[in-house]
Amino acid sequence: MKQLTFWLAMTLATATAGAAQDLQPKMAQFVTEHVMDWATDPIIVDAIIAQNAITGRYDQAKIDELDALWMAQAGMPGVPLIDDVLQNPTSDFLRQRVAASAGTISEVFVMDARGLNVAAAEATSDYWQGDEAKFSETFPKGPNAMHFGEVELDGSSGEVQAQVSISIVDSTGAVVGAMTIGINLSTLI
Repeated sequence: MKQLTFWLAMTLATATAGAAQDLQPKMAQFVTEHVMDWATDPIIVDAIIAQNAITGRYDQAKIDELDALWMAQAGMPGVPLIDDVLQNPTSDFLRQRVAASAGTISEVFVMDARGLNVAAAEATSDYWQGDEAKFSETFPKGPNAMHFGEVELDGSSGEVQAQVSISIVDSTGAVVGAMTIGINLSTLI
């Protein structure tokens, strides 16, 4: 039985990796046609720039401290760090974009120049994304960077999803942050 489970897991992993490659053009097309027009909206760009002015002075110890605090307090009501990210006009704007996507966008969050959350439609598992490919493969790579995450099965919804991350630029074309969009892949097939 253990061998059967192992082989099923290996088959799923291989199929998932192939599916990710096959779906990248469709994910890129969706982001280009349905996300890029609002990804540089002033409500997003201005929020990133404002946070960059604060977090640009943070050292790694401060970032690690905030990330640990976020993870320890996730799911608790009335937590200032998490509330500051979730309860602001930019997060409201992101939630409106999720709702307008008719189920295609499952999540969306915005990061500053350090990879720290600025705004999110829903709480993320951690505050600092700077050590993850969603940030390291976008923000430092320039204005046209796009990163495709792994295809994953969401255990709670049963939906197959993948994240696409992009650089966010200001009106001069300078990269100021990044954004990650979770896409329900069944809507693209």
